[in-house]
Amino acid sequence: CLLTGSSSTYFLQENPIKEKAKAYDSSEPKKPAGHQPNIYTPLKERKADFLEKNQEHRSTTLQSRSKFRDQSSIGKQSQPLAKSDSESRSGFHKCWTLLLVLLISIALLYVSWSGITSLLDATFSSRDTQILQAFRAQMKKLKNTYQSQDPNLWKRTHVFLEKHLNASHLHLEPAILLFTAGQEAEKALRCLSNEIAEAFAFSQNATTIKINGADKAILDSDIVKLEVDNELSSGFREGKKVAVVHRFELLPAGSTLIFYKYCDHENAAFKDVALLLTVLLDEQSLRKSLTLQEVEEKVRDFLWAKFTSSDVSSSYNSMDTDKLSGLWSRISHLVLPVWPEKGLPVEGCT
Repeated sequence: CLLTGSSSTYFLQENPIKEKAKAYDSSEPKKPAGHQPNIYTPLKERKADFLEKNQEHRSTTLQSRSKFRDQSSIGKQSQPLAKSDSESRSGFHKCWTLLLVLLISIALLYVSWSGITSLLDATFSSRDTQILQAFRAQMKKLKNTYQSQDPNLWKRTHVFLEKHLNASHLHLEPAILLFTAGQEAEKALRCLSNEIAEAFAFSQNATTIKINGADKAILDSDIVKLEVDNELSSGFREGKKVAVVHRFELLPAGSTLIFYKYCDHENAAFKDVALLLTVLLDEQSLRKSLTLQEVEEKVRDFLWAKFTSSDVSSSYNSMDTDKLSGLWSRISHLVLPVWPEKGLPVEGCT
């Protein structure tokens, strides 16, 4: 009975609590059967909120750090850029300064060179004028002495040699003249060629080389070639400006090939000199009616017969037609006839 009564008393006291619980349950929405409330749900939500806030804080911290790093890197990059900019500006100014100095130097050099060139031109022009005036004066005297000569001789000789005396013309080859005459004008031929050579040399304060073919006619061809070569080369090196070779036709045929060296159009050993050659023909006189072309052909045929005939001595055997053709093309620049002159002295020339 006590147990029953106690229990009944217990249940009587529990009823108000149950009623309150029922009342609370009735106010909440009904949950499906068999569902039990999870007491850990609030803790999970708080943990999720904490993790989310922590993640946001970390992301904010990382963003701020990255911004700081970016700013620092930008600052570091801006320093080299500023340095490179200043260096480029200084290099630019240096380049302009060097360019300005270079332009000024070029201008000064041009002005100085122009002054030197004009001075040299004036000096050479004055010297050329003196040389030409001296040559013209000498040629005028000769023209008055040798009054029987063809006007073409004076005109062509004067122009040919005066052009060579003018230093403003580039000397590409020596001046080669060939004078010829008949037997009656032998003295005039020798004297006139000597005096024209002297006039050419005198105008340049120089002297003349003289070679006489008659003195070498009986010598060996190779010996004569060496002698002529030595006389011409040594004389021109010493400053002599003109050579006269008298009686070219009497030289041994083979020895005349040495004139390839001195009369070549392009590769002459000396280009600022003149060579005067004389050829005395076998015939007694030259007709004054002959043209210059006919005179040139007469001299050519004469030398062909002289140097290539079969009855000459063995010293002529080294000459042939091809070699003579080459020689003739070099010595026949200007072929002029000389006429006999009256009043010339018996011995020597005026």
